[in-house]
Amino acid sequence: MIEEQFQKRYKSGNTPWDNGKPDFNLIQTVTTMGIKPCHVLEIGCGTGNNSIWLAQNNFDVIGIDASEIAVQKAFEKASKAKVNCSFIETNFLKDKIEGAPFGFVFDRGCFHVFNSDQERIIFAKKVSANLEKDGLWLSIVGNADEQRNHPGPPQRTARDIVNSVEPYFEILSLVSSHFESDRPNPPRAWVCLMRKRTLPFSATSL
Repeated sequence: MIEEQFQKRYKSGNTPWDNGKPDFNLIQTVTTMGIKPCHVLEIGCGTGNNSIWLAQNNFDVIGIDASEIAVQKAFEKASKAKVNCSFIETNFLKDKIEGAPFGFVFDRGCFHVFNSDQERIIFAKKVSANLEKDGLWLSIVGNADEQRNHPGPPQRTARDIVNSVEPYFEILSLVSSHFESDRPNPPRAWVCLMRKRTLPFSATSL
């Protein structure tokens, strides 16, 4: 199970994706795309770096993660930073999410862990169900255009993203970037900002 894998990583401290900073892609998108403070859900909040940054910028934030260890660390960080965030240990796909609907959903590296279009469509559908009308979803996704011979985040093509999200979301921007990282050559990423569709559609309906 994916949840168990992440729990083991947090327990062992093997979490290279967590460098203690909010992802610059989130900061850049929120500031340049004019995303106003609203009720936010961060899926896979980890130890809270991004949720805390959002809260510091007047967003009302709920961060969720399947790892009890990550959620506890997120609470500790938020307390130290003196910001008001809610963190909940829960399984996004299986459980009802407290606080819905949201105006903005953010995930950094959750959507891309699913290997098939069908699994990613299920994820996108659940995101849509937890968003209010015209709500926004920002997803940071491993980029398959990077050729590498070392471990890193799962990699997806632009087509993988489009095939999975378009039944439920209008893609506003899809930009090639990289993950926030202390590595000399940080992993490449897609930064995808989407708006919830009023009515889902299928490719056959176009």
